[in-house]
This record gives sequence, C-alpha cells and structure tokens, in this order.
Amino acid sequence: MAKVAKPIPEGFRAVTPLLVCRGAEKAIEFYKNAFGAEIQNVSKDDGQNVTHAQLKIGDSMVMLTEEFPGYGCLSPQSLNGSPVTLHIYTTDADGAFAKAVAAGAQVTMPLMDAFWGDRYGQVTDPFGHHWSIATHKQELTEEEKHAAAQKAFAEMAKKKSAS
Repeated sequence: MAKVAKPIPEGFRAVTPLLVCRGAEKAIEFYKNAFGAEIQNVSKDDGQNVTHAQLKIGDSMVMLTEEFPGYGCLSPQSLNGSPVTLHIYTTDADGAFAKAVAAGAQVTMPLMDAFWGDRYGQVTDPFGHHWSIATHKQELTEEEKHAAAQKAFAEMAKKKSAS
C-alpha cells in the first residue's frame, strides 16, 4: 500500500517562491555562495536545462527553474525587472549582506538601522531578483514604529528638498 502523502511536503512552508532564472545553473551557484543555499535536488531536461531545483536557504525552501520563453516562463531579465522582493531574516545581516555583495549582488539599498527595528538592506542578484536582508534588533510598539516612521520620512523629505 502506498504511503499517504503530506499535503505540504516535509521541509516546506505554505508559501514557497519559485524563481525563474536565465542561466539556472549559474543562479544555483550564486545562491550557494551568496546565501548559503543547500541544494536539495536538481532535475534537468534532455538538453541539460534545469527544469526544477529545490534549494534550502536557512529554514526555507526556494524552487528554481530555467527560463522557458516558449511556455511563458520568463525571468526578470526578460521582463525588465521584478516587482517581487524576497526577504531573508538572519542572525547577522551585516555578514549576510557582505557575503551576497561579494558573490556578485548589487546594492540597491545600503544596510541601515531601520525605523521598524531591523538592521536592513536590499540587493539585486545577477539574475534580476531582489532580496532584502535583515536582522530584527529591536521590539517596538506600534506607536513607537509610527513615531519613528514619521521622523524618518520627515528626514527623507528634508534631504530631498535640499538636493
């Protein structure tokens, strides 16, 4: 008798990103170097294109596939960007950020102590995917976050009007 399958496979969460990458093999290597991804499995077609890969980053799975334009499976490079940012919480945002940049990610928002209590920054990987990297440093009440946000936005407005 066949074993009953779990509705959500072992190691997965209810939501799992699937990244479409032009150059999936290189993307897998980048994610290993930049984010410490562990390869769970990789499937390829007869032409040796990655049709499906599962990577584990921290405690989360990320799926990945090669771009297949004939099937409408397009990467951010074909779409001129991506509206999605993948967020990584880590115990060392500074170290993780530096590792991603050293592996080839471009800084899109330098690391900062964000008003909501995180050490936070953003990068874009060589395949067009956006990543935010953070360490939660401070527990704030909603009122404290609101006051800090107002102060941060006022400072940004001053800088913008001065330039």
